[in-house]
Amino acid sequence: MTTPELLVLHSGPGDPAWNMAVDESLLTTASAHNAPVLRFYAWTGPAATFGYFQRYADVEARTHLRPLIRRPTGGGIVPHDRDWTYSLTIPPGHAWHRVKAIESYRTLHEWVIRALREIGVSAELAPCCRKEAPGACFEGYEQYDVLWGGRKIAGAAQRRNASGLLIQGSVQPPLKAERTAWESAMAAVAPTLYFGGSGSFSAGLAFLGTAQELAQTKYANNAYNRQR
Repeated sequence: MTTPELLVLHSGPGDPAWNMAVDESLLTTASAHNAPVLRFYAWTGPAATFGYFQRYADVEARTHLRPLIRRPTGGGIVPHDRDWTYSLTIPPGHAWHRVKAIESYRTLHEWVIRALREIGVSAELAPCCRKEAPGACFEGYEQYDVLWGGRKIAGAAQRRNASGLLIQGSVQPPLKAERTAWESAMAAVAPTLYFGGSGSFSAGLAFLGTAQELAQTKYANNAYNRQR
């Protein structure tokens, strides 16, 4: 059986609601694409996202960044003011969809580390944990987070369901690291993982329409973000 190739999507800067809507749309349509999709994206301005199960009031008290947008995945507060944001969507039936969450997390961050090393940044997996501020993704670290000089620079959150697996990741890059070079390195080393090669993802009108509706009715909806 041929291993599905990795489809790469460079979607550029978007507003926070749109960015979350596109990731959810990639998850809900994963079976139709029948291939993993690696998406790189940026932000039109500062924002913070927070895990699906977090309390809004707690998040509001812990960060000055606005707006605050509830992610479709779990995890803690992620500042989006200078980070490199990406997502990986895996369709059901793909080998990666079947691995345990902790192994999925480890594999993803080994990939991130290999790409960082390609651009001259020496990073490593966190062997265990250092708790500092509960609910804040980049204060302290968990096992298999990415460390640089003992400081966490990359984390991710996952959501797995019948539609597929969505992983949303953020890299808080060292100074002078070059984002475009890292993105190219991510695609270049991908075939050594669960992928048979790489190609480009084409977002059709139906996909973009679904994402636009989600952005307007869900992620830009104050009631949704404050639901707990």
